[in-house]
Amino acid sequence: MVDHFNTYLYQKRGFYYFSRRVPQEIHKHFPKHRIVLALNTRSRAKALKCAQVICQRLDERWLPMRLDALGLGNVVAHDVKPIDVAPTLSEATQQYLQLKGMGKAKTFHQAAMRNAGTVIEICGDRVVTEYRTTDAGQVRDVLISKGLSVLSVRRSFTTIKAIINLAIAEHGLDMRNPFSSIFMPEADSKKRVSIPVDTIREIQEACYQIDDDRRWLIALISDTGMRLAEAAGLHIEDLHLDDEIPYVDIKPHPWRSLKTKGSQRQVPLVGASLWAAQRIKQSASSTFAFDRYTDNQQCRANSASNTLNKWMQSHFREDIVIHGFRHALRDRLRAEQCPSEMMDQIGGWSSGKIGEGYGDGFNREVLVTAMKLIMPANLQCAYENTQRLKDDSAS
Repeated sequence: MVDHFNTYLYQKRGFYYFSRRVPQEIHKHFPKHRIVLALNTRSRAKALKCAQVICQRLDERWLPMRLDALGLGNVVAHDVKPIDVAPTLSEATQQYLQLKGMGKAKTFHQAAMRNAGTVIEICGDRVVTEYRTTDAGQVRDVLISKGLSVLSVRRSFTTIKAIINLAIAEHGLDMRNPFSSIFMPEADSKKRVSIPVDTIREIQEACYQIDDDRRWLIALISDTGMRLAEAAGLHIEDLHLDDEIPYVDIKPHPWRSLKTKGSQRQVPLVGASLWAAQRIKQSASSTFAFDRYTDNQQCRANSASNTLNKWMQSHFREDIVIHGFRHALRDRLRAEQCPSEMMDQIGGWSSGKIGEGYGDGFNREVLVTAMKLIMPANLQCAYENTQRLKDDSAS
């Protein structure tokens, strides 16, 4: 049997148009009694596909109205699935946070709400299918006019695109994400300075002299290359000093997640980082390594960043930040011709290579051998003597 389809098409100056009469029983719901849409194509094949999609959508929308008009509004056929209506942007954002925000840091939720709120403030809280590329362009222009850098605008758009993409997938929407292909001006990316080794030694020496919890945090990062949030959010039991090779166990916690799956790792403690871990353990008065910045609810890494950066910039160099230790660690390991795969494991960097998820990686004995090479000769000797004394006492 042939399935006949009324095309509802006509041509005007070579272009196809869709035209369909609104059923009489639901005329009161529409200002006009005929739906007419320009399909903007000269191809009959494309026009037919568009017409089929439009007819399907109209039938879905009209069916409840027609049932109401016939007094059958409360009747639901068991074999008919409920129509999934596209959500508004605020609804899509809530769904995004429910599905994607589980276990994520508070900042993840704040960024999603803030960026979606910006679009709603500028363009209104519309059904996601109603946004256009012109709206995306308007949002871009407003943000840039407010003084945001292009990089900041791009980050905002990344979140907005993710919210709408999830809504498209979850609701089976036949649409193109209007925020996906919007033009962005060229950005002048400001590269973070890799802290020179001489400056690192000066900072570490100052940490030894001042010897407080803020300086312990700086020293802990200086020879491990940890991200600030990774270090500030440590549990006291994450510091393993009684093992043959002291190390820090970097893993996710309810109060502090990790940036990527590959960020979970064990890093040997050497040099200033070993000293800092020892001071933290000796002075522990809490279950958290840094209870100034961490509690059962959250890790306030941004607060730590502001304080530590201000101290380093006022006492050493104006162009350095705490994250510069992480860049420096890679440079220091690279200078010792450390294999890139080993550097990735120490720093928790993802290389994107297929093989990086295979096997167990380098053990701590191999890692500590590489990390000892980046320490000054006197600290290498001190480390080896400490380990020798520990072995003698154990025996």
